[in-house]
Amino acid sequence: MSDCLKLSMWSGPRNVSTALMYSFRQRSDTVVVDEPLYGHYLKTTGADHPGDEEVMEQMDCDGERVVREVILGPCERSVHFYKNMAHHLTGLDRGFLSRITSVLLIRDPEQVLTSLIRQIPNPTLRDTGLAEQVDILESALDHGRDPVVLDAKELLLDPPGVLREACERLGLPFEEDMLRWPAGPKPEDGIWAKHWYENVHASTGFGAYRPKAEPLPERLRPLLEECAPLYERLLEHAIRA
Repeated sequence: MSDCLKLSMWSGPRNVSTALMYSFRQRSDTVVVDEPLYGHYLKTTGADHPGDEEVMEQMDCDGERVVREVILGPCERSVHFYKNMAHHLTGLDRGFLSRITSVLLIRDPEQVLTSLIRQIPNPTLRDTGLAEQVDILESALDHGRDPVVLDAKELLLDPPGVLREACERLGLPFEEDMLRWPAGPKPEDGIWAKHWYENVHASTGFGAYRPKAEPLPERLRPLLEECAPLYERLLEHAIRA
């Protein structure tokens, strides 16, 4: 299929990225792909993630080939939705970004870090993907494009309103089915789902927004100070509820 919208969502960790993938999976015109560059990221960086050896054994870890054959490869339907983590761009030639449509999914970094330390006890700025997200934003703006930016809080405050506007800006019809999905694992889930997807597997739609109650450990305050201005820059462009 030659006339295909290649839609890559560039998220940070511990966001509603899997829920958003499930949302697009419900569309009548869309194929979803779960983090095709994860193996590349783990092999390139040596990052210590839950189940990392299994991920690298089962995935193509050649990032340039994944870009060429998967992200830029042939289409089965009119929309291909790639759930990607922004930090998975590490070590890749980013020229391909001009050939796809990027959406940025962000979340308050204090909320991200409070959750992320359960899987990655000592996170760094690289683990958040914020620097890469800002690079994608600034590059798009420099080329006269204003990418769709979704903030987790705004999305959860008004899923139909925010998704409707996002679809309009992407040139897609909004479909009500995007608001709900069956509980449980999905065939498209990555092999890492057992380590990260417990909550979303219990869901059947976007949950209500609830800020995390637990405080951020003081040792992560310096990292939060690094993250905050990057997040604020992205938030300037986010669709509001």
